[in-house]
Amino acid sequence: MTPQSSGQLGGFKAQGRTAESAWDLLLDARAVEEAGAFSLLLEAIPPAVGQAITASINIPTLGIGAGVHCDGQVLIISDMLGAFEAFTPKFVKRYANIGEIMVKAFNEYIADVKAKRFPEEKHTYKMSSEEAERFRNMLDKLPAKKGEQ
Repeated sequence: MTPQSSGQLGGFKAQGRTAESAWDLLLDARAVEEAGAFSLLLEAIPPAVGQAITASINIPTLGIGAGVHCDGQVLIISDMLGAFEAFTPKFVKRYANIGEIMVKAFNEYIADVKAKRFPEEKHTYKMSSEEAERFRNMLDKLPAKKGEQ
């Protein structure tokens, strides 16, 4: 998903749900790494695609809707807490402090990521079994990562 381009793409849409588009994402990830990126954010893609990309590049991957096999996980705080508030202007009077709730939520999130309880299958995008098989066949033809040849 590319929020900055959502208008051009017709809205927020998961990517990599066909073998070809998954393959293109993998090749793009390798090109981004080759261009000098130090890490890669994988957003709104099927877990198998996130796993394949993570396994095929030497830089860390961070997932946001990309499955448990990324090197790390990301959630936007305002999304996670349902806050949707970018900042509190000076003229706003606070009637509650949600700091304790936030700390508890962050700690639960960290524990779930470390224990691989998040993301669960219900938080991931699906690829049909036929497309997944085609993608696995493409992966069989993928050259080894640099340094593993």
